[in-house]
Amino acid sequence: MAISVVMPALEMAQETGKLLAWRKKEGEHVVKGEPLLEIETDKAVVEVEAPGDGVLAGVTAGVGAVVPVGETIGWLVGPGEKVPTQPSAAAPTARGSSASPSAAAANVTAPAQVVALNVAAQISPKARRLAKELGVNIVQLRGTGPDGTITSEDVQAAAGAASVGAAPNPAAEPLSQVARLMAERTAQSWTSVPHFFVVRHVLAGGVLAAQKRFGAEVEKAHGAKLSVTDVLIALVARVLTKHPRINSSWTGTAIQTNADVNISVAMAVKDGVVAPVIAKANVESLAKISAQRRDLAERARANRLRPADITGGTFTISNLGMYKVDSFTAIITPPQAAILAVGGISDRVVAVDGKAAVRPMMTITLSSDHRVVDGARAAEFLGELADALGAPEKWLG
Repeated sequence: MAISVVMPALEMAQETGKLLAWRKKEGEHVVKGEPLLEIETDKAVVEVEAPGDGVLAGVTAGVGAVVPVGETIGWLVGPGEKVPTQPSAAAPTARGSSASPSAAAANVTAPAQVVALNVAAQISPKARRLAKELGVNIVQLRGTGPDGTITSEDVQAAAGAASVGAAPNPAAEPLSQVARLMAERTAQSWTSVPHFFVVRHVLAGGVLAAQKRFGAEVEKAHGAKLSVTDVLIALVARVLTKHPRINSSWTGTAIQTNADVNISVAMAVKDGVVAPVIAKANVESLAKISAQRRDLAERARANRLRPADITGGTFTISNLGMYKVDSFTAIITPPQAAILAVGGISDRVVAVDGKAAVRPMMTITLSSDHRVVDGARAAEFLGELADALGAPEKWLG
């Protein structure tokens, strides 16, 4: 039986994906689980594995095509099997609607009004919001989505054309889909999520000691050094188990408590930032966390992340310490309820037993969604995390 190859959806808000490469040629045999294609989404560039065995046939999307989520772009067929016939496309109409006598009359008496209504009915909610933000008149747009639906790409293209016509800027650099949608998502989060911030300056000597103590074991097992980020992931995940509200999500109408602690780790790539996920980090060893983070980082830089690598995160860590940043605040990734921003470790003068002393310190900042987390809960979590960072051996064994 033929198996359809469709443009995958990695999250609810995703509407399209850009096809970057077919990893197999049409007519070539494919084994289930093999890398089949490479796509660019609003989160990252990912590899998509073959959903089954068969010969790749009936490819309908070429490299560079922007395809709606769920649309079939190819088939995996058995020996002698034909590609299933696609249903013929219906005339473009508003989805799920049929013309009534009154509607037909409206077409005669008020054609301009009907055009506006039809366009409004054939635009996605995301594209409608974007059109409002960019001041694009949707009545003048022609949709490129299924049944003529206007997508956010159509709106963005119209806005770009208008901008170029009004004030040409030869120095303007076009953004990749990852960079553009990252900007869109962070703006949406910043303007729709009620952020508040809690800051702690913490002793970092324990973290450095843990890195040195457990680092020898990790290097012996995997041939790589244990990083401060690895220690942070392990400690944050373990502390989160005692503060389930921080590990929750906002559904739009309610608070959802997540059963697992899956840590998203913000990583810089060429076109922006991606946040691959270390699942169930609260029960993983430091060695396994370290090995998985390195693997994810290498594949992120090489544009080889898979869909499963960037889904399911419940809490995010963004560490800019390696860039000599003292402190910063980070923007929450919905539907997560919080994100931890970590600054660099540096020697500072602090009071120890009433006397000035120099100690390694770091600043951590928790950004929280006030719909899910209140100030007291955020402070309690950050306080216990500060204690864990000061004495990691109690949490890591």
